[in-house]
Amino acid sequence: MDNPPKEIQLRARIDDAVAEGIYINFGSIVHNRSEFILDLGRIVPGRADVKILTRILTTPLHAKQLCRALAQNIEQYEKTHGEIAGSEEGAKRVGF
Repeated sequence: MDNPPKEIQLRARIDDAVAEGIYINFGSIVHNRSEFILDLGRIVPGRADVKILTRILTTPLHAKQLCRALAQNIEQYEKTHGEIAGSEEGAKRVGF
């Protein structure tokens, strides 16, 4: 019998401390065959060090899905608010 899988409704839950969020302006991504590692942090003007505030480990499939979702959201944002300044090719990049 070919029974299609039942769709599960997911409910996201977020703790108060996590809901406050953290500001990041630095990201570094590395990968190996089985995972992607995203280190996210903050650069403070006048300092040479970067404080990594969180590390995300994920599968290649989930990394690609995240990339697509982010690209779609950026496209929607720019349709509503205009092109994000500094996003043109050749812009100086630190971290991202």
